[in-house]
Amino acid sequence: MFGLVFANRNRKTNKSVTVMAPVSGKIIDLAEVKDEVFANKVVGDGIAVEPSEGLIVAPFDGKIKQLFPTGHAVVFESKEGLAVLVHIGLDTVNLNGKGFKILVKEGQKVRAGDAIVEFDIDFIKNSGYLLQTPIILPEKDKIASMEITENRNISTGDTLMEVDLLPN
Repeated sequence: MFGLVFANRNRKTNKSVTVMAPVSGKIIDLAEVKDEVFANKVVGDGIAVEPSEGLIVAPFDGKIKQLFPTGHAVVFESKEGLAVLVHIGLDTVNLNGKGFKILVKEGQKVRAGDAIVEFDIDFIKNSGYLLQTPIILPEKDKIASMEITENRNISTGDTLMEVDLLPN
């Protein structure tokens, strides 16, 4: 059910985090994302989703580590210390918050499945932006291994990836 993406072998792990899908839709490989920064894993490794509905939910119990005021991106941090960036669409920062409704505050504690950001799929597409939504692990140096589901369609709350963290 899972495909191994990368592993820092020879390192014993002490924590594992299940990352649930923060958005429903079709999974696409990061290399297929039409943005070189994400496709080339400059920000970090992960996966992307072509959303089928306009809602981002918390992928695990934790907190909102960073929330962009435009609503186009949010960084979650699990209670184990794993950071996950969800970037709604490509270049959508240029919408200056139009089409996005933020439902939480930076630093707020969240539980898996809590609604975080609503977004208007039609408005974003009609404004000329792609909705490919990268889900990135930006702190690669903290990760021993990451396995991504082999399912191609996912719903919020489904297991998206299993991540083993390196010991502190």
